[in-house]
Amino acid sequence: MLNFSNYDVLTFDCYGTLIDWEAGILSVLRPMLLRHGQALSDSEILERYGNYEAAAEKDYQSYEEVLKSVVNAFGAHLSFAPTAAGLDALASSIAQWQPWPDTVRALQKLRSRYQLAIISNIDDDFFAATLPRLQTDFQSVTTAQQARCYKPGLAIFNLALERTHAPPNRVLHVGQSIFHDVLPAQSLGLSTVWINRPSRRDGVGAVIKAEGKPDLELPNLESLAALAVG
Repeated sequence: MLNFSNYDVLTFDCYGTLIDWEAGILSVLRPMLLRHGQALSDSEILERYGNYEAAAEKDYQSYEEVLKSVVNAFGAHLSFAPTAAGLDALASSIAQWQPWPDTVRALQKLRSRYQLAIISNIDDDFFAATLPRLQTDFQSVTTAQQARCYKPGLAIFNLALERTHAPPNRVLHVGQSIFHDVLPAQSLGLSTVWINRPSRRDGVGAVIKAEGKPDLELPNLESLAALAVG
């Protein structure tokens, strides 16, 4: 069990950990694929999404362009041509993606004891649209756009760590993805909590499957707040 008195700053992944991005992704891709005669399971949609997104993020481009690349990849692999509206659909939906039911309450409880920060694979304007839904002030927000690097790349983590003004051993990183969050954070000396949220693709979600052992695995943010604050 982690000793939570060892930490001054909690850094968070946003989409997947704080925001139910699977619901947002599936609300766009499921009907789009059905319109093109492709009745994929939710699990397969999420697996393909994770693979296509990671491929698009290897060389930096805006997250808006990443999402267009994802839609194009679905079309290329499933033999359909996305419409212009279809290419924009994922990006246009982000502002409507909702927090998990426990997110706001847990963040506010954690903020009573720790400084909170965001490390997110997103564009600044997309996160600006999400921020009011979180109802929380963050010490810092570091995006892929600012770092010109997507997790699991280390440049985004290093930029975020500089902004915390805390040594790595005083920072606890919290994320939903072993691939994007746990492995790179551990490589920099950060302790990690894996929030293994309920998923249509259990234990993985909409990301690349990776093997790793977080310092702590929890099912939700409410559990983290209970342990860390009481």
